[in-house]
Amino acid sequence: MRRFAALILLATPLPAIAQGTSAQHSVTEVSIDQLRSRMDKGQDSSVDITRAYLDRIAAMDRKGPTLRAVIAVNPDALAQAKASDARRKAKKLLGPLDGIPILIKDNIETKDPVPTTAGSLALKDNLTNRDAPVVALLRAQGAVILGKTNLSEWANIRSTKAMSGWSGIGGLVRNPYGLDRTACGSSSGTGAAVAASFAAAGLGTETDGSVVCPSSINGLAGLKPTLGLVSRTYVVPISHSQDTPGPMARSVRDVATLFSAMVGSDPADPATRDAGKYRKDFAAGLAGASLKGVRIAVYRPDMSPLTAARFDQALAVLRAQGAVLVDVQRPKTDGMGDAEFDVLKFELKTDLDKYLASTPPSVKTRTIDDVIAFDTANADAEMPYFAQEIFDMAAKSKGTGEPSYQAQRDKSLSLAKGAIDGMLKQADATILVQPTYGPAWLSDPIYGDQYNGPSSSELPAISGYPNLTVPMGLVRGLPTGLSFIGPAYSDGKLLEAGYVYEQASKARVAPTYAPTADAGAGVEGKP
Repeated sequence: MRRFAALILLATPLPAIAQGTSAQHSVTEVSIDQLRSRMDKGQDSSVDITRAYLDRIAAMDRKGPTLRAVIAVNPDALAQAKASDARRKAKKLLGPLDGIPILIKDNIETKDPVPTTAGSLALKDNLTNRDAPVVALLRAQGAVILGKTNLSEWANIRSTKAMSGWSGIGGLVRNPYGLDRTACGSSSGTGAAVAASFAAAGLGTETDGSVVCPSSINGLAGLKPTLGLVSRTYVVPISHSQDTPGPMARSVRDVATLFSAMVGSDPADPATRDAGKYRKDFAAGLAGASLKGVRIAVYRPDMSPLTAARFDQALAVLRAQGAVLVDVQRPKTDGMGDAEFDVLKFELKTDLDKYLASTPPSVKTRTIDDVIAFDTANADAEMPYFAQEIFDMAAKSKGTGEPSYQAQRDKSLSLAKGAIDGMLKQADATILVQPTYGPAWLSDPIYGDQYNGPSSSELPAISGYPNLTVPMGLVRGLPTGLSFIGPAYSDGKLLEAGYVYEQASKARVAPTYAPTADAGAGVEGKP
C-alpha cells in the first residue's frame, strides 16, 4: 500500500553508511577469532570490518542475489566500531566480542535508533530506546550491533498456512544456497545473513524450530539453549514456556563465543534465576574436547534416502572419533503436539498483550485484538499470502486463564521430557543425535510451507532442553544439519561434541547463491 512505501525503504541498507572501499578487508567466511586476530595485529580495524560488512549487505541484500535478510542497518554501527578501535588502542578491551559486528533478529529490542518490528507494519514505530538484556550483555563485551534481520512475521505464529521467511516489512528472505528455497522460519533473516557473511554471527530466537531450522537449512551451526540460560525480556514474545534467544554462526566455536556472552540472570525473567551459575567461556575447552568412549543415542526418523545417506556419513564420523553409538526408539508422544499448540495459543494471548502494553505511545496496537484489526484494515500489505487464524484463536481464548492451560502444559512438558530422557536411558547416553532437518523446501506463496521431512526441534523446544545443530553436508546442493540434544544445562557438552564432529567432518560448504537447487538429470528423463 502506498502509505507504507517510506517504511519499506527501511529494509534497504542506508547508502551513506556503506560508503568506502573495503575490498582489501574481506569478511567472507571469516571467523570471530580471525577477525579479532586481524584487529589485534593492526591488519584491520573494527571500522574497516564493519564497513566491509555494510558494503556486502548493500551489494547483496537488495541487489545481486537479493536475499532480503536485513530489515535495517544500524546508523550507529560505525560509531560503535570507532569506539571499539579506541579501546583497543588504549588496551582497554571489554571482552572477546569487542569490535565484532553482530546482527540481531528484529523481534529483539536494541536501544539503537531502529525500531523493533517483528516484521509487522503494526510495530513500524516501535522505537523503544531500550536494550533487551541479551543485547546489553553483547554490548557490554563491545560487540558492534550491525543491524536487525528479517524474520517470519511475528515469529511465524500468525497463521497455519504461513510462508516461512516472509514479513510485511522485509518481504521474503531467500536462501543463499538456492534462491527459490526457504531460509526457514522464523530466524530466517539471521540464517541467510550469517550464511552470506553479512556479519560475524547473529542472534535468532526459537519457540519451536526457529534457531535450529534456519541454521540447518542455511548451513550454519546454531544453538537453541536450555530454557532459562538467556533472558527473554524485551523480546517480542510467543510463549514464556518455550521462547529463547540463541546464537547462530558459521562454526561451532563462533556459536560458543557468542553464547558465552549471552548467558546471564535477569530479575525481570524468573526462568533465568539460576543462569549466572552456568555462565562461563564455552569456547575455552573446545580444542581439548573428545568423543572417545562417549555413548551417543541415535534416533533415525523417517527421511529421504539422500538425507539418510548424509546421516549415515555423519554417524561414521562420530564413530571414527571414538563415540559409542546406540540406536534407540522414540517413545510414544500421542497428543503432545496438540497440547503444545494450545499452550502456545494461550501464552501468546497473555504474553503478547503484556509486551504490547510496554511499548511506547507511538505504537497504536496495544493488544493482540488491535493487531488483528490492524492486519484486517491493511490486508493488502499484511495478508497478501496468508491470514491470521492463529491470532484469531489466541485472541478468543482467556490466555493463561484458560481452565485447560496448566493441564496442557503439564502434558506436553511431561511427554517431551519423557521422550528425550527415555531415549537417553535406552542407550545409557548423555547425548542424542538425529537429523535436524532435511534440505530446504520451495518458498511457496500459494500453499505456504510444504515440508514432511525430519525435524529435531519439537522435543527440545517443549522440554526446554538444549539442541545444537551442526552442518551435515549438502543434499542436491542444499544444506542439512545434525542435531546434538541433551538434558537441561548440557549445552557445554553439546558444543564440545558438535565441535569434535565439525572438525572431523568439515561438512560445511559455503553458499553459491544458485538460482535453484540441483534437481538432477532425471527430471528431464532419458532422450
